[in-house]
Amino acid sequence: MTQIFQHLDNRCKVHKDAINFCQEILQQKSVDWEPIFRNSLSKPISNVDLVVTVGGDGTLLQASHLMNDSIPVLGVNSDPTCVEEVEEFSNEFDASRSTGYLCAATVKTFEQVLDNILAGQIIPSKLSRIAVSVNSKLLPTFALNDILIAHPCPATVSRFSFKIKKDGLPCSSLVNCRSSGLRVSTAAGSTAAMLSAGGFIMPTLSQDLQYMVREPISPAAACSGLMHGLVKSDQSLKATWFSKEGVVYIDGSHVCYSIQNGDIIEISSKAPGLKVFLPPHLLS
Repeated sequence: MTQIFQHLDNRCKVHKDAINFCQEILQQKSVDWEPIFRNSLSKPISNVDLVVTVGGDGTLLQASHLMNDSIPVLGVNSDPTCVEEVEEFSNEFDASRSTGYLCAATVKTFEQVLDNILAGQIIPSKLSRIAVSVNSKLLPTFALNDILIAHPCPATVSRFSFKIKKDGLPCSSLVNCRSSGLRVSTAAGSTAAMLSAGGFIMPTLSQDLQYMVREPISPAAACSGLMHGLVKSDQSLKATWFSKEGVVYIDGSHVCYSIQNGDIIEISSKAPGLKVFLPPHLLS
């Protein structure tokens, strides 16, 4: 148990040291910059040329909710996982650190990556995001990873139906569901919860969305081929909620919107994209 606490204390120290290091690097550059802690983020980010997030994918996701498609973001993984450390403690606890899937830099590479960005030697990629409308009213937050539509207690069985539409017309049959919810992911988010649930990894820059009905009650429905599929970039998924209450969770549990019986939810990739400087291996 002592080793677990030491590991967690070290993670906290490494993260704080990374923040201080990045600030020291920025102080050496001929740029104006302002530090903002993620807990203080509440207003849309504007009037800047670049956002740098220091943390992991969660920090980048939170910043993305307050960004439009004109400002690029660079993620710095403050505490990358060490394979040797994970192997050393594999029989005692999970020593994984930050995944940083969307982070193009670490503390070791931050200055070089930043210099390349300032010199215009690398350019950001545009990742798709999910737009969600409830009863034709667009929700103000766009999802970079995924959304989950479920009961406030996601273990509860919910009833809903959905179909795929194109140009306002149905292009799939109506799917009626009793399940623990509906998850929809972007291409970037297809490596997260969607993959854990049995989905597939999509090309990072794809504009399509992937959907999956969570834990359908009927075995026949689960084998029908309708519980999991793609929503193409020129299509939308239109769902009707038939449970007393529900929630649309956006990129995890921190951002959510309530829905109720009879609400119509429309999901598409027509949200403004997000400019992200990606790790090279995601571009190859």
